[in-house]
Amino acid sequence: MNIAYPLQFDARGRTAAADDARHVRDLIEQLLFTAPGERVMRPTLGSGLLQMVFAPASDALASTLRASTQAALQQWLGDRLTVDDVTAVADEATLRVEVRYRLLLTGESRVEAFERVLP
Repeated sequence: MNIAYPLQFDARGRTAAADDARHVRDLIEQLLFTAPGERVMRPTLGSGLLQMVFAPASDALASTLRASTQAALQQWLGDRLTVDDVTAVADEATLRVEVRYRLLLTGESRVEAFERVLP
C-alpha cells in the first residue's frame, strides 16, 4: 500500500492510499521541495531547487538548475522513473516546476506540474 501525500484519511477513517502513478508523483513533489540537510536520517535527500531560485537569473543558472534537479530525481527515484525533462520558472513569489518522465513499472509517459509560493 502506498500512503497518500499529504497524509490524509479516507471515508472510512483510515490512512488514505494512492495508486502507483500517484505515489511516484507525490515522491517527486517531496523531493523537489525538500532542501538537502532538511531530513535528519537522509541529509543528502533533496533537490536544492528552493535555494537556487533566489540567485540572479541567467542561462547558466537555468542549466545548473535543470541538471541538478534531474540528477536528484535519478538518484533518489531512478528505480521508479526515467526523467525526460525538467523546467522551472520563478514568477514573482511563485515557483513552477514541470517534470516529464516515464514510469518504469508501466512505461507510461507523464508530465506533472508543481507549484510553490515562496516566502
